[in-house]
Amino acid sequence: MKINPALTMALSALSAGLLISCVKPADDNKAPEVDSQEVAQDRATTTSAADGSSNANNIVAVDISADTEKTYLTHVVTDIVIPAYADVGKQSDVLHDLAQKYCQQAPVSGENLQALRDQWLVLARAWAGAEMINFGPATASMSNLYINYYPDERGLVPSGVADLIAANPTLTAEQLANESAIVQGVPGLEEALYANESLNAGQCAYVLSASSALSTRLKAIEDNWQQNSTSLLAIDKTADSDQGLNQWFNSLLSLVETMKSNAIDQPLGLTGKAKGHLPAATAGQSRAIINAKLDMLNKTLTDPVLTAILSSNNENKVADNLSTALADATTLLAQMPEDLATADKATQQELRDHLATITRLIKRQLIPTLGIRVGFNSTDGD
Repeated sequence: MKINPALTMALSALSAGLLISCVKPADDNKAPEVDSQEVAQDRATTTSAADGSSNANNIVAVDISADTEKTYLTHVVTDIVIPAYADVGKQSDVLHDLAQKYCQQAPVSGENLQALRDQWLVLARAWAGAEMINFGPATASMSNLYINYYPDERGLVPSGVADLIAANPTLTAEQLANESAIVQGVPGLEEALYANESLNAGQCAYVLSASSALSTRLKAIEDNWQQNSTSLLAIDKTADSDQGLNQWFNSLLSLVETMKSNAIDQPLGLTGKAKGHLPAATAGQSRAIINAKLDMLNKTLTDPVLTAILSSNNENKVADNLSTALADATTLLAQMPEDLATADKATQQELRDHLATITRLIKRQLIPTLGIRVGFNSTDGD
């Protein structure tokens, strides 16, 4: 199953739809564009202030001092970014410990297998939140693809994991680390745990190896942020540029747009031919993954430190609009089935529309209010 590393990277980037962001300079005065789908929705929406369809040119940017920006970015690193990666690593360690406990005597089934599945879901939710950090060491090294090879549009993960286990039933973490991204990380573990009603010795060896290799990869990302946070978020350059703010908020925008497109619209075939699959499709837990992303967005976009910055402009309602839009999306999601594929089309479309509203709010209200600009990426139609 071992694949040439260069070919692995090429396949991974192609199938996962890797986002390559290029942030516009802060002094670029061109108003951000939107895709035709969003324009059509805007025309059909009457509550323009709430859905974010206000023209960015009408937004008065708040005055953010270099010290305030530095304080906020330091808060982002200390209280959001590093804890997010640390939590994923912790949950991977817990899964590894459970596998060591239950795999001492294969096969593993029943309550023990369910315990492993439950912990996998905790791990998958933790990574779903951390994926909002769409820059830095995780993406620069393409480790994000080894952690979560998604979307797997050609269905490579199921056969890849099965073939690897069959070829090497005594797989070690060191051996797995040299394999393709297709057979590693959260999706690989999902396939091993949910595609079988019991785990044999080879499948146990895979779960042990995959969770260990995943923990090692996550720890390296966390350590990199710990050691290089100042440069990664340009915290030392706030007097000269808004590079850090641009990276951070365009990363959040990229998360919403990618979630809307790759995890909802395309797999459900809402605006075109169905393509790919929902997140956690084998586990039937797509709602939990989308909910985890919304939780992290809510934590970040309604963060008191950010809200204080936004409220310095008394006429600006962006914080309230974001809070309302996120609450509406979360409420709808809570009413949907665990497997979003089983929801009716009208509700699926409504969820997509809520995510489109959040996208427009970030693009047209939040980013202009902060005095920064929307960057380019592969999902927003710009």
